[in-house]
Amino acid sequence: MPRSRNEGVSSPGRATRRHPDLIGKCRLAYAVDVADDLFKALADPTRRTILDELTEKSGQTLFEICSRLSMKHHLGISRQAVSQHLAVLESAGLVETRREGRYKFHDLNTAPLRQIAERWPVPRTSPRPSAPEESTP
Repeated sequence: MPRSRNEGVSSPGRATRRHPDLIGKCRLAYAVDVADDLFKALADPTRRTILDELTEKSGQTLFEICSRLSMKHHLGISRQAVSQHLAVLESAGLVETRREGRYKFHDLNTAPLRQIAERWPVPRTSPRPSAPEESTP
């Protein structure tokens, strides 16, 4: 079977999803790719609504997610569209799936969000002084 031109090949200075054990600049580039996927996944309001539903009840099937989006949020989108949104969320690491028999369950994974929060830590400062009191004339 013919291989694609770039399959399994990593050019210098360029990280790929097949090589998460990269170091140095390549690892930084890979981290940026992961962050890009995460922000892309969070940019769409429908995907954020799906994440809200998985926060409320984790371990839902595609049918359950579609039903909740339709009934609770009045979103009239097809099962195929929801499936594509779930694929984007899964590729960003925000949704994990598990199969049990013929059913596929979707669970929320917040680890990528924690990684983003840890990437830009807020420096600790001394406690803020209380708000200045307003003087009334």
